[in-house]
Amino acid sequence: MNRRPLNLLLPAVLSGLLLVGCQKSADQPATSSTPASGTDASQSAQTQTPAPVVPPAPQPIVVPARTAIPVVLDQSISSKTAAAGQSFSATLQAPIAVDGVVAIPKGAHVTGEITDAKSAGRFKGGATLGITLTSINVRGTEYKIDTTDHDSTSKGKGKRTAGMIGGGGAGGLLIGGLAGGGKGALIGGLIGAGAGTAGSAFTGNRDITLPAETPVTFRLQQPISITPAP
Repeated sequence: MNRRPLNLLLPAVLSGLLLVGCQKSADQPATSSTPASGTDASQSAQTQTPAPVVPPAPQPIVVPARTAIPVVLDQSISSKTAAAGQSFSATLQAPIAVDGVVAIPKGAHVTGEITDAKSAGRFKGGATLGITLTSINVRGTEYKIDTTDHDSTSKGKGKRTAGMIGGGGAGGLLIGGLAGGGKGALIGGLIGAGAGTAGSAFTGNRDITLPAETPVTFRLQQPISITPAP
């Protein structure tokens, strides 16, 4: 009488063992794939290219205010033909250095502007000619600049005398001309060699002319920041 319950229990036990075996078989692939996934992540981290090191940007060179800007005119400028607002070109005559480092090399292209131009009258009155610098090109980069003016003025009395005063603040060039009897005499004297001075010439009607290659020195009104050479 005890055999019959055993016959009923044995199939249930076998079914349970079979179910457990199937579950273990199903879990084995997932368990075996875990180490492989961790290995791939480790290899990926090892082969990843490090980020490039970016050097810091060079600090700009600050050219302070009042720095002299010596230039040579590339063209002739005359009070007779020029007009306020016109531009002119010049070339830097000497390098500009700050703390021993060249900020602006010699030969840099400079652009200027005519601030005032008035032609002299035929018999009396004088002429005026004013110029300033507006920008400078340093290794292909254009920098706006603000400089002092270079002003020249000719003064006359009648048709027999003429004088011209040119300068940028600390002195200038004074030339007096006396003409009479078809013959003329030109008497000149240099009074001061301050910044902004330059030799000028005037024609028979006392117009002012700054010939090409005339050296003129200006001074910065405001500092400028120049990117150093690489």
